[in-house]
Amino acid sequence: MDPKLLEILVCPLCKGPLVYRKSAQELVCKADRLGYPVRDGIPVMLEDEAREIRPDEEV
Repeated sequence: MDPKLLEILVCPLCKGPLVYRKSAQELVCKADRLGYPVRDGIPVMLEDEAREIRPDEEV
């Protein structure tokens, strides 16, 4: 994931910052507890594609 791209990407719902989790290949919004997938190096920033992060899962 390009660090410059990470600087400008925000959560489409709350406009908050995102954290890249390389092991899961996803961008995580801690505020909304959503993980947006990164497929072939391209972030999929659609609410329908995001997965909910379980309460017991670390963000």
